[in-house]
Amino acid sequence: MASYKHRKRRGGQAGPSDDAAAWLYGTHPVRAALANPRRKVLRLLVAAGQAAQWTDADPSPEAVDRGAIEALVGADTVHQGVAAKVAPLDQPDLADLLDHPGEADIFVVLDQVTDPHNVGAILRSAAAFGARAVITTERNAPPESGALAKAAAGALEAVPLVRVTNLARSLRAIAEAGVWIFGLEASGERTLATAEPSGRCALVLGAEGAGLRRLTGEACDEIVRLPIAGAVNSLNVSNAAAVALYELVRKPHKTN
Repeated sequence: MASYKHRKRRGGQAGPSDDAAAWLYGTHPVRAALANPRRKVLRLLVAAGQAAQWTDADPSPEAVDRGAIEALVGADTVHQGVAAKVAPLDQPDLADLLDHPGEADIFVVLDQVTDPHNVGAILRSAAAFGARAVITTERNAPPESGALAKAAAGALEAVPLVRVTNLARSLRAIAEAGVWIFGLEASGERTLATAEPSGRCALVLGAEGAGLRRLTGEACDEIVRLPIAGAVNSLNVSNAAAVALYELVRKPHKTN
């Protein structure tokens, strides 16, 4: 089993920093956080009249009016009368994931995908199709947040969101571990459906519009595309991730 890295508290003590705490909201994300033994939940706010639904929660719910929740998470959010303040999750190191392979591992790699709703939706698809982890960068990527967790619908607690400092260098490490790397771009000569993944593979997606950066594309073993036709020439990055992940899991991977 992969070990988990620890962020440093001020003063040098190991552990996730409460200073980076975020407010999650909505029934599904909050219940998933409460059920995750790796997640430290600092506070639980519940709209007055709904406390009976959370009597088994730890920490004990604080009954507040809905306005108090909206002041923390935004008046336009679908918070369903519940919000939880959580410390960030410890996440495994990429090296640990690569050193402890599973059967036909699939990694999702995001190159400067900055919209938290897209990242959350990609996490949800990654969980649905059994991806090992979603890998993104420390910079130019959204932090854990209520919007990301809401879009992930609980998957933030289930799929590691691994952040790396240098994506091109990390892709080289992924390749050296025997993982075949597919970059998804409209310029690909063949479709992902005609590719033949062998064993472990990684799916790399770039930001909408900009696509994959040059060094990212050069680090891929092959650039492939989806067979898009008709009035549109591209998909939202989270939709493209879902289609591509389905394509990767619908047929058995060859063994090396």
